[in-house]
Amino acid sequence: MGQIVDSNKQAFLQALLDRMSVEDKAGQLNFLTGSMDVTGMKRSDHLEQRIREGRCCAVLNVYSPAATRALQQFALASPLQIPLAFGYDVIHGHRTIFPIPLGMACSWNLDLIGDCARAAATEAAADGLHWVFSPMVDISQDSRWGRVAEGAGEDPWLASKIAAAMVRGYQGENLTDAASVAACVKHIALYGASQSGRDYHTVDMSRREMEETYFPPYQAAIDAGARTAMAAFNVVDGVPATGNAWLLTDMLRHRWKFRGLLVSDFNAIAEMLLHGTAADNAEAAKQALAAGIDMDMMSDAYLTEIPGLLDKDEISMPKLDDAVLRVLEFKWDLGLFDDPYARCDEARAKAVHLCSAHRGLARQAARESIVLLKNDGALLPLARQGAIAVIGPLADNRRDLLGCWHAAGNDDSAVSALAALSAAAGNARIIFAPGCGIDTGDRQQLDEAERAAEQA
Repeated sequence: MGQIVDSNKQAFLQALLDRMSVEDKAGQLNFLTGSMDVTGMKRSDHLEQRIREGRCCAVLNVYSPAATRALQQFALASPLQIPLAFGYDVIHGHRTIFPIPLGMACSWNLDLIGDCARAAATEAAADGLHWVFSPMVDISQDSRWGRVAEGAGEDPWLASKIAAAMVRGYQGENLTDAASVAACVKHIALYGASQSGRDYHTVDMSRREMEETYFPPYQAAIDAGARTAMAAFNVVDGVPATGNAWLLTDMLRHRWKFRGLLVSDFNAIAEMLLHGTAADNAEAAKQALAAGIDMDMMSDAYLTEIPGLLDKDEISMPKLDDAVLRVLEFKWDLGLFDDPYARCDEARAKAVHLCSAHRGLARQAARESIVLLKNDGALLPLARQGAIAVIGPLADNRRDLLGCWHAAGNDDSAVSALAALSAAAGNARIIFAPGCGIDTGDRQQLDEAERAAEQA
């Protein structure tokens, strides 16, 4: 693409926009997925071909210098040579895995949380990524909600402080830095307030509750400079957030002064049909664009429907151009037009992934995230003598230690609780009994666990 860092940003982007057909513009709003990980129920067919044709602006679930470089080469061979952005759900670490966000919140150590986000950014960027879908700052007051682990819990003050710390950690001083990634604050808004804790269920609350409890962490992340935001799946005042102009334009852009890129969640534009607010994909695309969604993740509604909507004057060219310019500006700010391969660095990836500094940071974070409620009879620390019973099916499990949404974390690099205790036990004898399976169990296993406890 050539060195253009000193060029006038707006002039360059406007000139590029002027060269684009309607189909090219729709392509720059179309976000597809690769197959290195699974996020939703759909996958993108013919990904390479669509990238070559300029019908894809960004790719989810592809990482590593080799894989991202290969797809970037296809993008740079497309007619307009517009580079791709690569995004991934880096929630609590990339290769080095830190405690889940709910655990990290227990540390109350904002500097530590920011340092962990910075380490995750460094590893993700070295793996060819530009964009992480974090922090998730949804307040959750119902522990039954399946995504509680991704946020900071129920307190808006603490969640706001953590949101800002994570944004600053991910993005660093300058997004063009090849060790920085763009943060994406999510999910705008109220996603953690689903009734009965059931994901995707109805959200219905007063404006006062929104303002006092749920909105502050989103606004804190935006005030900290979050470069992107993601709309929620749920309804707000009966209207899906994905097509809610009051939420995404009046509140997010006008009141909170958000100037960044706004992306839908996975297939959320098409899911507006299930909410009953859109009859077909054309109507859903029209509502989402009007509400303020710039980039369509995985529904293809913008790609297929925008040309027809323009022909029928159901959307305006200025509205479309605004969305496209925000996508192009996002790529500029990441330095992609200057060096689209800056983050495809095998040597840097090898140097930073699971490096000793990051492992040490993860150990510190784990230590500070532990909450000890009571130490009866000074039982802890455990004596390195006698017998210690280790009971439970997860004791000899490495994968579950990584927690949910563990990105590119590999359990080959984890140490099970049983192995760690055995290594640290000194002269103590370790007696292990699973007691049951994760979702199975029998009397014999329970008896073995009781005997282990009696001997310890």
